[in-house]
Amino acid sequence: MKYAGIYERTANGYSAYVPDLPGCVAAGVTMEETAELMRGAMALHLETMREDGDPVPEPTTVAEQMTVPR
Repeated sequence: MKYAGIYERTANGYSAYVPDLPGCVAAGVTMEETAELMRGAMALHLETMREDGDPVPEPTTVAEQMTVPR
């Protein structure tokens, strides 16, 4: 499954979350580090949901970068 991840620049680096997986978050110094940590967080989050017998939500969020005139 493909889930949309949202990345935000912070004062110390980047943070990320997956809107379709509440509570699934990661943070790192670089975007690359944060993406790697996010993939691990997602795998662990989904594994835990399955072990607990919770339904795994279907991906519904779509993210797109858009340009607007200044």
